[in-house]
Amino acid sequence: MPWSRNEGGGNMDGQQKEQQYDISEEELKQIQAIQQELIQEVARICRKCGIHFNMVGGTMLGAIRHKGHIPWDDDADIGFLRTEYEKFREACKSELDHDKYYLQDLRSTEGYRWGYGKLRRKDTEFLRLNQEFMPYEQGIFIDLMPFDNVPDGWLSKRVHFIQCFLYRKLFWSEVGSRTEKNPWKRTVYQCMKRIPMKIVIRSYQHFIDAGQRKKTRLVRILTFPTPKGVYGYEREWYTRLSMYRFGNMMLPGARDYDGYLRVKYGNYMDLPPAEKRKIHPVSKLKLPEE
Repeated sequence: MPWSRNEGGGNMDGQQKEQQYDISEEELKQIQAIQQELIQEVARICRKCGIHFNMVGGTMLGAIRHKGHIPWDDDADIGFLRTEYEKFREACKSELDHDKYYLQDLRSTEGYRWGYGKLRRKDTEFLRLNQEFMPYEQGIFIDLMPFDNVPDGWLSKRVHFIQCFLYRKLFWSEVGSRTEKNPWKRTVYQCMKRIPMKIVIRSYQHFIDAGQRKKTRLVRILTFPTPKGVYGYEREWYTRLSMYRFGNMMLPGARDYDGYLRVKYGNYMDLPPAEKRKIHPVSKLKLPEE
């Protein structure tokens, strides 16, 4: 999301030791250039292997409103329906340029705690503020978002929403137990993080598999927040696609981009006020050597 913070950004409390690193405009441009390079690698693999993907979130918004990155945005989001994500994940084992890039997700990266994947550039660092202790490499990245089925029934849809919320908090608990300002919430996170991650991941995988049994109208990223009152997004926004300019590339995105972006962002063509044009706080940045 381009100007609202999500759980991945972390919170500061009295125990925070690291200082935020101020990214310059020139450094931000270099970050965005690396992310476009990462997107090109995704597109190359998908073309070769017949895998369908599309721009989502702030990347889709940037394509429509700016023909590229949102000027102040420091991330990029590529989406796949679950079956396509699994194909991409498998293809990366043999097709990814492992000399330059690496893929992270729950099943491949020890200590990783997000319900979606990341493709990162080697020889870089992008240490998220308050997440320096996480036991995996943190290079400049793009998010790889798998979209799973949302039940069609009125009640099952709401139960599913609660389950997604709980899994998101379980994954976040390692960070929340250290950074949450509210003492009661911090205590809850401290209890949650005692559950072994192997058990959480196994349960989460069962949750994913159960949802694949029936094709539904709505889909969503299971562990990423949705806008208020939104249980999921129209499947057709990830299957009926058109090509749009994003920087020097032409990339697929929802043919009904207006419907998608209005649900996601409201009046998406209106620029946010300057004070809300924020990037993810980091404590360390390392760019590739020339």
